[in-house]
Amino acid sequence: MATGDKSDFLARIKATLPPWFTDVTPILDALLLGLSAAWANIYSLYLYAALQTRIKTATDGWLDLVAGDFFGTRIARKANQGDASFRAVIIANLFRERATRGALISVLTELTGRVPIVIEPQQPGDCGGYGIPTSGYGVAGYYGSQLLPSQCFLIAFRPASAGIPNIAGYGNPQAAYGTPSLGGMYGSLSLIIGQVADADIYAAIDSVKPVGTVIWTTLKS
Repeated sequence: MATGDKSDFLARIKATLPPWFTDVTPILDALLLGLSAAWANIYSLYLYAALQTRIKTATDGWLDLVAGDFFGTRIARKANQGDASFRAVIIANLFRERATRGALISVLTELTGRVPIVIEPQQPGDCGGYGIPTSGYGVAGYYGSQLLPSQCFLIAFRPASAGIPNIAGYGNPQAAYGTPSLGGMYGSLSLIIGQVADADIYAAIDSVKPVGTVIWTTLKS
């Protein structure tokens, strides 16, 4: 017997009855079990509703409502994404650093698993300068400019995909023309596991970039 189940409510109800009933009351128990089942369902609904009042315990579609309340359509549950994973995304975005270079690098690294390259034309750490030992003609680096205020260049990398499982590639005997792989299926872009669309990367950049800045972005695989 656990708190709130039918047996628990049956015992609670019987404890309030007058003492003239015998120890064995099958007919009375059958009647009271109907009431106990209803109360057990109400109690389980109460426990479920209590979970939905906090982001850390919310489940199911309530997490989707939380994401919609805070982020609109910008953050949505991915296909087959579980509650724990989606909750972590929501919490991370609620307290995410924004409007800094570090925030830009962080959000793209989390999304793609690959660290982007950020080049600020007015940042000596990126482009060097006269009198700096690491700078000079023939030394790897980027050209700086004072004519590009509040702008930077960004090289973002698409994530390394897990590919399409159980679908053979060229060079395998089961991958000849007219011979589909396992499951009688040909590969397509929609079957790629872990796919992050280019639009997701641009949206991530927009979510943390400072207002009034321009980020010239190149995507590479």
